[in-house]
Amino acid sequence: MLPRKSIIPEEFAFSPGLVSPIHRKPVFRDRVNKARFIAKSGACNLSHKNIREQGRFLQDVVTTLVDLKWRFTLVIFSMTFLCSWLLFAMFWWLVAFAHGDLDTNRKPGVEQCFTNVNSFTSAFLFSIEVQVTIGFGGRMITEQCPTAITVLILQNIIGLIINAVMLGCIFMKTAQSHRRAETLIFSRQAVIAVRNNRLCFMIRVGDLRKSMIINAVVRLQVVRKTTTPEGEVIPIHQIDVQTESAVAGNSIFLLAPLIICHVIDKDSPLYDLSAMELQCSDLEVIVILEGVVETTGISTQARTSYVTEEIQWGHRFVPIVTEEEGVYSVDYSKFGNTVKVATPRCSARELDEKPSILIQTLQKSELSHQNSLRKRNSMRRNNSMRKSNSMRRNNSALAVPKVQFLTPEGGPNLAVT
Repeated sequence: MLPRKSIIPEEFAFSPGLVSPIHRKPVFRDRVNKARFIAKSGACNLSHKNIREQGRFLQDVVTTLVDLKWRFTLVIFSMTFLCSWLLFAMFWWLVAFAHGDLDTNRKPGVEQCFTNVNSFTSAFLFSIEVQVTIGFGGRMITEQCPTAITVLILQNIIGLIINAVMLGCIFMKTAQSHRRAETLIFSRQAVIAVRNNRLCFMIRVGDLRKSMIINAVVRLQVVRKTTTPEGEVIPIHQIDVQTESAVAGNSIFLLAPLIICHVIDKDSPLYDLSAMELQCSDLEVIVILEGVVETTGISTQARTSYVTEEIQWGHRFVPIVTEEEGVYSVDYSKFGNTVKVATPRCSARELDEKPSILIQTLQKSELSHQNSLRKRNSMRRNNSMRKSNSMRRNNSALAVPKVQFLTPEGGPNLAVT
């Protein structure tokens, strides 16, 4: 059987002017688990490979020692002093050997270069006494050995340099800026909600110490993989994101926990993302908090990041600052708590093009809130009526029963209630 021809001629069947456009739902790809660029603790998830010029690290020895782990730093600290003691112990032993102090058959009356230095062990102990200026008094240099005096001066100078370098490295390592950053905290989740009739991306930051961070600055960056029109793939494309205090250089007064807000406008990389598209994207929002420590004057930096699974759409942070007896109190147990609020699921671009979406969302939220209040009031009335009915039943059950007394010899019965 031949197929029946269409009424519309074939040359007009797919004409864009005659056929109405078909609106298809956007197809979202499954999100691939991407490694995050910055960990929640602030550590950079980056490894350096195939570095050929390793000698560049030795040109900056102090920074290399400070960047090492504590176990390596302590080993280098101990081995540096031990090697210097052994090296100069060898020098003292050679000077004593050349002067003849180690000869047991030396002529009487010849003055020694050292006193009580008869072996390498005693030379090693003498080297320690010289460098750390212990000065037990049993070993010393005489005036008959200018070479020993030169070695003494040389060991004192080198010992002071070693002390200055190693103690400076230990101090810098213990007073590193990231130690202060341990008490700068960020909320575990970021939220997107409507604030001042605009869709906003918000996080919360706080400082656990009473000493403040001076000139605190918050910077936001969006890291994502992008491809240029020329086909170049940029695996880590960093896009700066402005916050509400961009006019003042993002400077904040971090006295109490603050909510950092980014308005999703046309210049924002989140402008075209809806709630569903955000979950399917592979972007990462990096938050950097910088400032100067009030007590030490050292600059510090705290970092964290939020991937799409950690961004809650339609939530808002609960307030944690209250006034109690004339003092503002901060409840850090609710630092990361959020609550659901009415938020359109569309992108910020659609919200700007159709402001009625926000009005409809707020109206639906108000109606649902009123319905929930009505249900709650009706449930309270029902509970109160049930309680009153149960109390009535209990009161009727507690009424005094009638008691009958039988009179003797068939007398009349007396009923007493």
